[in-house]
Amino acid sequence: MVQRREPTARQMRLGIELRRLREAAGLTAVEAAALLGANRVQMSHIESGLVGVSEERVRRLASHYACTNKEFIDALVAMATDRTRGWWEEYRGLLPTSFLDLAELDHHATFLQEVAILYVPGLLQTEDYARAVFSARVPELTHDELELRVRHRMRRQQTDIPYELVIHESALRIRVSDRAASRAQLAKLLELSRADTITLRVIPFDLDGFARAASAMTYAGGQVPKLDTVVRDVPHGSAFIDSEAQLGAFRTRFRKVEAVSLAPERSRDFINRLAREL
Repeated sequence: MVQRREPTARQMRLGIELRRLREAAGLTAVEAAALLGANRVQMSHIESGLVGVSEERVRRLASHYACTNKEFIDALVAMATDRTRGWWEEYRGLLPTSFLDLAELDHHATFLQEVAILYVPGLLQTEDYARAVFSARVPELTHDELELRVRHRMRRQQTDIPYELVIHESALRIRVSDRAASRAQLAKLLELSRADTITLRVIPFDLDGFARAASAMTYAGGQVPKLDTVVRDVPHGSAFIDSEAQLGAFRTRFRKVEAVSLAPERSRDFINRLAREL
């Protein structure tokens, strides 16, 4: 088995799910390795995503682990046998790994749900808006580094999976660049909000009792709910959250934030009103 230098988030997630199944079955890594005719080190590499695992081995492990969830097993097999070399691979070695992992997550997601508090989400940003966001980075990026990030962000937007966004008024009002760029960004939001796959809702400032300002997140649906993922921004990049308990909590968070937001048509009227003020 050839060891990977830098497994992707998806490859690591497969290993994590196999480890969770093993632990739920009450088996040690040594015992599980013996079932494959492997050793503890090889098992550790499988469970950390450092080496690939065949369909036959995934199904054999699932059988020994007494996993009877066929849809879940099939989804794990799909992850193990996927040989997709996505467009994001051309940026490997040029951008931080988190940029590539986000693009890979988008590609395999069945739906996206997002709560945005301070910034318009990357999937809906104009080039000028994205450039302004990346220009604010400390330490400052070189021209080439900045343009690479902008190109990557624009390429990420070429997706047609269902996307639900709840965006706070603060993100609509903060001018990351100048007045013209803000006006263009609001116009793009209005245009995209009419797409069949996008549902956009706004949370206005004057909403009483909104104590969920820390709820910013992206929720990506997997092939089965157990393979959903939440992405949150952290100082060093993006954190991927995948434990069942936390996923359940974030599903509830999204429903609660969505429930107090304006309906899509009223949200468009709201954005139109803001645009006229600029």
